[in-house]
Formats: sequence, structure tokens, C-alpha cells
Amino acid sequence: MSAAADDVAPPTATAYLDPSYWDERFGKEEHYEWFKDFSHFRHLLAPLLAPSLSVLEVGCGNSRLGEELLREGVAGGITCVDLSPVAVQRMRDRLAAQGTKGVEVVVADMLDLPFEQGSFDLVIEKGTMDVLFVDSGDPWNPNPTTVNNVMKMLDGIHRVLKPEGIFVSITFGQPHFRRRFFEAPEFTWSVEYSTFGDGFHYFFYTLKKGKRSLESNSYQKTSPAAPRINMFHEELESEDFIFLTNVDEL
Repeated sequence: MSAAADDVAPPTATAYLDPSYWDERFGKEEHYEWFKDFSHFRHLLAPLLAPSLSVLEVGCGNSRLGEELLREGVAGGITCVDLSPVAVQRMRDRLAAQGTKGVEVVVADMLDLPFEQGSFDLVIEKGTMDVLFVDSGDPWNPNPTTVNNVMKMLDGIHRVLKPEGIFVSITFGQPHFRRRFFEAPEFTWSVEYSTFGDGFHYFFYTLKKGKRSLESNSYQKTSPAAPRINMFHEELESEDFIFLTNVDEL
């Protein structure tokens, strides 16, 4: 870990949920792709796409994933939401300057999605859920605030998905940390995952609503403790935020 990194205090979970934190960042930044750009996981996402799909991207920031989905032929409507009004306006301006149509950008809180039940065929989040795990404490037993916020986010996503809709989560979160949330009894989706990335792996979860099997209820709730480390993410994948987390050997 560098000396410079030691001098910079990591943002707290509260900061990450404050629009002003992101307004300041996105006011200065034109484009950034959290957890890699579309080309790195296209082989996993493209098979799930179809022209008729309606898609919601949660926590779009200044990503160009919406435009990539258009290029893949998605024409059923793409909605990108972000907590930051600055990020939303700058994306609207970029799309208008390009003459890009078919992507709607909306200011919205991932913990309180302003859409009707059954609105979307596909919901995608890329690194958005991970901010809820900052300051979460023991990853095997996260603090109540973390649990409450993660469940709010998942409840909202499950609600806005159509009966056989698909939720894609692209994350650092390993299966033994995420399954307790994804497989909560109130959700009807099945859970599968793949990995991508060289050296350091990201997880690509595919959750299919209405496809849950009985086996989904049998995951282990207790596991041996994982080694605790400070993960300075920029040293792993040149990202520019810091997560305090627990990881197994990857």
C-alpha cells in the first residue's frame, strides 16, 4: 500500500449515499467504467439480450453501458438511473450531443426505485451494490444498516422486474457473502454466477425471477472466518475508490 494511500481517508458508506458526494465527482469527470467496460463481460451479458427487452441500469454514473446496449440491438427501452443530478444531466447532455435516442436518464435512489411493479425485463447494476458494503463490519455478519439497505435495494429490483425478468449484478462480492441476500426467502429468482477479469476476478451474477428451486434454500449461513485486509482497489484494478472488506484467496 502506498504512503499516499495511507494519507487519504476512505469515503464512508454514508458519503456514498449522499448525492453531493457524487455531484462533486461527476462534475469533474467525463467518463468512468466501474468494474470494467462492456467489452470485458459482453460474452456473459449478450446472451441475455433481445431487441424487445426493457432494461433498467441502476447507478449509471457516467458509464456508457446504455449506449452499448443500444448497439447490441436492445430497442424495448433503456432507462438509466443515478442518485446524482449532475451525473444524470451530464449523461443527458452527452446523449443529446450524440443524437442518441432510446436511453432515458432519471434521477432516482437505488433504495427507492420510482417505477411500477413489473416494469422491466432486465435490471443491471455494476458496482452499485458494493457501495452499500462499505463500513459493513464482519462480512459474515454485516451490521444492521448494511443488511437493511441491501435488502431495500434488492426488494426494489425484484419488484420492478417482470414475472420472468432477469437481474444482473456485477460485483466484487463473492458468493459466500452475497447468497444470504440474493437467496432471502422473499425472492423468487434463481441464482447463478460466472467470473471475468485477469488476475483479479469480478463476479457476474444472473438472477432469474420466478425460477427459484428448492436447493436455493440450502446455502450455508455459517463459515470459517476469512482473513481481514484493507483492499486498496486502485492497486488491484486501477479503480479509484477504497473498500474495506474481507476476501478469500482469489
